[in-house]
Amino acid sequence: MSKTDKEKPKILSKNLFPVVGIGASAGGLEAFKNLIQAIPENSGMAYILVQHLHPEHESALPEILQRVSKIPVIEISDNVHVDADHIYVIPSNKLLVATDGVLNLSPR
Repeated sequence: MSKTDKEKPKILSKNLFPVVGIGASAGGLEAFKNLIQAIPENSGMAYILVQHLHPEHESALPEILQRVSKIPVIEISDNVHVDADHIYVIPSNKLLVATDGVLNLSPR
């Protein structure tokens, strides 16, 4: 096997970090708040939260959680790039599509 035929070693990006998915039922607000309060400013992780809500119910979850969070809480819209030390909240009546570190929404 020649040098050109050898498999090149994989180089991992320095921008890799864990993404944690967390779900709760409609009554899970207090659990979310308790969890969010415990997340440090520099965990090095991103968090994606989904709460089961009625499809027509507008959620104030991002605003409520931002009051107790040490890191930014963002409601997901299309083409949101995931960053460490951020919390992302899926809006009601949407499905999340995550591809190569970018979040997008699709109708439910």
